[in-house]
Amino acid sequence: MHRVRAVAGGGWICFTDGMNALAETDSTVELRLQQYFDKLGTVLWDSRQRQSFATLAVGLMSELENKSLEPIAAAFAKDPSEAERLHQRLQNVCADAPWPDEAVRRIAVEYALGAMRSRAPVQAWICDDTPFIKSGNDSVGVQRQYCGQLGKVANCQVAPSLVLSTERAQVLVDMQLYLPESWACDPKRRKQAQIPEEVQFQTKPEIMRDLIDRALAAGLPPGVVLGDAAFGTSLQFRQELRARNLHYLLSVRLSTAVCVVKKGRIAEPQQIDALLKTLPEKAFRRIHFRRGRRGKLGARFAFLRVRIPKDPTEETLWLILEWRDGEDAPSRAHLSSLPPSTSKKRLVYLLRERYRTEQTYREAKQELGLDHYQGRKWRGFMHHVSVVLCCYAFLVAERENAFPPCGRWSSRRRLARLEPPHLGAHAGAERASRPRFDPDPPPAHRARRRSLAPTATAPYTHGSLL
Repeated sequence: MHRVRAVAGGGWICFTDGMNALAETDSTVELRLQQYFDKLGTVLWDSRQRQSFATLAVGLMSELENKSLEPIAAAFAKDPSEAERLHQRLQNVCADAPWPDEAVRRIAVEYALGAMRSRAPVQAWICDDTPFIKSGNDSVGVQRQYCGQLGKVANCQVAPSLVLSTERAQVLVDMQLYLPESWACDPKRRKQAQIPEEVQFQTKPEIMRDLIDRALAAGLPPGVVLGDAAFGTSLQFRQELRARNLHYLLSVRLSTAVCVVKKGRIAEPQQIDALLKTLPEKAFRRIHFRRGRRGKLGARFAFLRVRIPKDPTEETLWLILEWRDGEDAPSRAHLSSLPPSTSKKRLVYLLRERYRTEQTYREAKQELGLDHYQGRKWRGFMHHVSVVLCCYAFLVAERENAFPPCGRWSSRRRLARLEPPHLGAHAGAERASRPRFDPDPPPAHRARRRSLAPTATAPYTHGSLL
């Protein structure tokens, strides 16, 4: 275990072997953490707000099992009265103080991308949503709706999010809570949850469009937009992506109508499920998309060129039909606007990249307490997401900078260029060895690895934040 002094006031942050990316000298990790909080503090209002923000962030990066505000305050305080005062300060900065979420998130994302892009370019923007299971009915946006985590309708909140990924890493860029019509059109509920007037009912594709627009306005490097059928089935969403010069590879429902284009001839419109019945089994070819612990993993795919009826652009698209092992018939379809010269293996590779959001959500929830927030207001939920996003961005940058590249990237020149983002090299920093990349998730029976993140025992205080 590496113990790193990251708090000038005498507190300790303990990094376990689960986060070997932070296995460096005490001074370099402390310096990067302080500099990172200084960057975030430039958009916060005053010294008390900056200090409370940093304390909350360190608490979320700790090994506490429950990362709601009260346990974090108790972990930092020496006696109950001090814990109560700290809890009130954390409650204020998280639920009440009107600091700018968008500006804080932008600084965090740029910090993480500085490390990620030194290893590989951004290749995908992944659209997805994640549920937050609730037992009551007072949390903002909660209602009975489909919960992907449970695979059924349940009482939960749902938040669409945007994730940027490279070949080796991914970072959570933005997230916004989905507000159902039952909340958006109820003045009493809006007042109780303090929902801003500009927040109105939007479908999930409309929310995702706004997240993408914010990412483009921030100048984030573009990539192929990936997503499931909740986004891909919307013709308007696909058209808006192309209007922004973004290519996409999105899943669609089998009820989607297409016109097959073959040798310059355009067939009559038919639904994808009807089209599947006309394809022979030999139309599907097996493509391996990764190597697992038990050998190569793959599925059978068929590729067609199609047009979409009533699409004013009349653009010819890829239709990718997927037939997974163990299924009696193909049951998944995807549309892509990538050029005709794109290789089929590349299409399949990008198709599988969409599932990397599952790792992002798992780490953010299990390690950083994304789903531990117990407040009921709109601002509190959005602030909590912002702090978690900042913590996740910092850990991604540390992990990317500490692990030396492997394979074709492993050259002495490349290793020499790996520096902490925007801070320069630090003498005496030791690099931890990077194990061979294994894209497979751990088996269900394996005990969860210890936290990526720290444990803190005193409120964060640093001269530059005060």
